[in-house]
Amino acid sequence: MADKIKGEGLILYVHDGTLYRPVACLTSNSLDTELGIIEAQTKCAPGVVEKQAGVFSYTLTADAIAIDTTSVGGDDTKASHDYLLEVQQAKEIVTWKMDSGSTSLAYFGTGIITSLGLEAPAGDEFATFSLTIDGSGAITTTDPIIP
Repeated sequence: MADKIKGEGLILYVHDGTLYRPVACLTSNSLDTELGIIEAQTKCAPGVVEKQAGVFSYTLTADAIAIDTTSVGGDDTKASHDYLLEVQQAKEIVTWKMDSGSTSLAYFGTGIITSLGLEAPAGDEFATFSLTIDGSGAITTTDPIIP
């Protein structure tokens, strides 16, 4: 029987130029892929719709609890809203990985942070943020940072 991969172990990371930082205090993250379809109906084959594979695209999303990464004692080894906002405003392409750590499942790619939301409710609740990375190019199983 195959070992199941627990969702809590599959973590999204972004590379900061030196190391991969886990997105801080994830509550969920996902990878959605899509393959476009090119449809054509020609006079060569009347009444027949021909289909071919089109463009491959993907999106990563994450929801997390914001943490302090800047003050004394803050955890600057994680990528929280503050760091991700700097990357987004700089319009940088990010290298990301989604890795389970304990199994061979690891995906890598690059993309652009297209959406970053911050929710700060009143009362005894934590500030949370949401992240969307629009993928660029292919998803690989080898780390593009390691030569």
